[in-house]
Amino acid sequence: MNFFEWLTTRRKTLATMSAAELRAQEMLLENDCNRMQAKVRKLVTDKQKVVEQGAKEKTPEMRRTFAQQFDLLHTEQMMVARQLNIRTKERLTVSRLRMLRENAPAGRLGGLGAVGIRESDLALIARLIENDQITGEMYNERLNEILALGHEADAAAAGLSPASQELMRIWSDLDAGLIKDTAEAFDEAERRVRERGAEA
Repeated sequence: MNFFEWLTTRRKTLATMSAAELRAQEMLLENDCNRMQAKVRKLVTDKQKVVEQGAKEKTPEMRRTFAQQFDLLHTEQMMVARQLNIRTKERLTVSRLRMLRENAPAGRLGGLGAVGIRESDLALIARLIENDQITGEMYNERLNEILALGHEADAAAAGLSPASQELMRIWSDLDAGLIKDTAEAFDEAERRVRERGAEA
């Protein structure tokens, strides 16, 4: 059963679940995402080992074997990454619905209207989740539009804060070799956050 079918045909749909039930679903999806992330990391490590082993081999036959092994690992990594992208978007959907449920006035807790989505919205959400070309960030923006969270909620829950943006830049500097290691990256992140706090 795909996510849209689960969303709309289960005895209790996401739109009618309580905040506690949505939180339970969110935790299940989070555990699934964590498992897939660990799997991707292991596959990357395995690919690195295959490259190292192939570099030590001089016979073409053995190198072909390692090359085929690398290809299989890479294919599996891409398949897991696709599922991870889908699960991440599903988790984000459940999380947003939970937040709306928790923040909805007591008199507006019934039916799809309580979480601000229509049947057509659910169909669009399902298409966005299944589309591999839609990244988590793109989906986040579209989901917020669909759920009509408003500008303040977008800034607080969906977008990256200034401190988060600084950390993204630090990671880029680390990738480029401008920062030597993660310890230096952490110190730099702490320094920039303190500076921003002082400016505020």
